[in-house]
Amino acid sequence: MRVIRNRPEWTGGAFPSGRTAVAIGNFDGVHRGHQALIDRCRAVTSGNDSIAVMTFEPLPQKFFRPNQAPARIFTVYQKLDTLRALGVDYVWQMRFTQAFANLTAREFVELALVRRLQAKSVVIGEDFRFGRGREGDASVLQSLGAEFGFSVETVGSVMCDGERISSSGIRDRLAAGDFDGAAKWLGRPFRMEGRVIRGAGLGRDLGYPTANLRIRAEPSPLGGVLAAFARVKTGRWLPAVTNLGRRPAVGGKEPLLEVHFFDFDEDLYGQRLEVQFVAKLRDELDFECLEHLVEQMKQDELEARMILAQTELPE
Repeated sequence: MRVIRNRPEWTGGAFPSGRTAVAIGNFDGVHRGHQALIDRCRAVTSGNDSIAVMTFEPLPQKFFRPNQAPARIFTVYQKLDTLRALGVDYVWQMRFTQAFANLTAREFVELALVRRLQAKSVVIGEDFRFGRGREGDASVLQSLGAEFGFSVETVGSVMCDGERISSSGIRDRLAAGDFDGAAKWLGRPFRMEGRVIRGAGLGRDLGYPTANLRIRAEPSPLGGVLAAFARVKTGRWLPAVTNLGRRPAVGGKEPLLEVHFFDFDEDLYGQRLEVQFVAKLRDELDFECLEHLVEQMKQDELEARMILAQTELPE
């Protein structure tokens, strides 16, 4: 899969040389609704046609409302990794800037879809809007497609238990600790991953050494103390209790995912860790003293051990 990380006016040689079926969207989480767009791209391709995904960084909501942006389900790395696994040939990770936001619907189509991606088909969701001031919709895109020589496929909402699958709904489920519900909408279990960094070492001093990961998809929809399974990438899954947040009890500032493995004491610094959550135990709390914190950590460990002992290991 080829990844393009540039503005629409860029004229480098990384763009497709032939015709493409293009899916457009934010693709945060690459959930079952997003997967339906890619499946439709696959259905309309023929011969040497390629499947391309156009997505945006930062997400438009983050650009327009930086202080009110929704939580992120996926890091950019996870998004690209999932799209690769789905068989996408090209991902154009469009840099969302004011200049891009100012493009009219026609300018967007001509510059990005026609000149750069050589679109033969464009696949969108039914609520898709584009162009300056969100002036373009499916009917505008169909009209421009007839003019420029590409078809437009609109994919309806994917439903689950009577609800429309959406990134916002997945964020709500994760915030509530409903990991089974989030997995049904995602089409896979929710996981976080990252490289283990060195912390202050306070956990080890308290008898609870942790492997620490920076939160790359921020703000996270999830937080608090959680029972989880974790592993070094491609290794065996091990039971753990985790803390995701800013650690108010010890004056933490940077959000971290701290993973305490049970009955395990190996050096993991620099290794890539993958974490799959099973149950939320509680929100983060502040404590009057470290003794009270340690007592709560012991209770968290006991509860997590009981939950995980009754849970099958991830695949």
